[in-house]
Amino acid sequence: MTATRRQQLLEIIRTKGLRRLDEPVQLASGQMSSDFVDGKEALAQWSDLRIASEAIVETVSEAGFEFDAVGGLTLGADALSVGIASVAQCRWFIVRKAPKGRGTRRQIEGARIGPVDKVLLVDDAVTTGGSIFLAYDIVSGTGAEIVAAVTLVDRGEQARPKFESLGCAYFPMTTYKSLEIDPVGG
Repeated sequence: MTATRRQQLLEIIRTKGLRRLDEPVQLASGQMSSDFVDGKEALAQWSDLRIASEAIVETVSEAGFEFDAVGGLTLGADALSVGIASVAQCRWFIVRKAPKGRGTRRQIEGARIGPVDKVLLVDDAVTTGGSIFLAYDIVSGTGAEIVAAVTLVDRGEQARPKFESLGCAYFPMTTYKSLEIDPVGG
């Protein structure tokens, strides 16, 4: 069943989130590309977010990983975190890029996570992995165990070796190869 959902997800990303631009644009990684993948736009309809969330939960579960909280760095992880939490019936959280400057001054909003938690880390698109690895460091700092990381799209070859060096399972749901676009980065 996962293969079918993953194929549906690929088609959603391809038709609703992938734009081929006349001129290259700068990505969050600083890299330039004429292929822009917008996971947030691709999953803006609940039925599409649900398919993505179900595909992710199935993929991670079939690989033998269990989690009780899901989240990642805002903004790429926001909708995914809530969608996956809904499907998996678990808690969600969002990691701010910097601690809140007032009130509680938290850097992680939503579920409070710590040493007893098993976390699934998510992001929409990865090029060099800057955002997801920032979230990884912040979540690790709580003492929570990051059991796996998932991205909607991996645009290159840089994230997997970094996750492997950390001993963290990594599941890109689509890649530059499956989207038939050029890889980004070195």
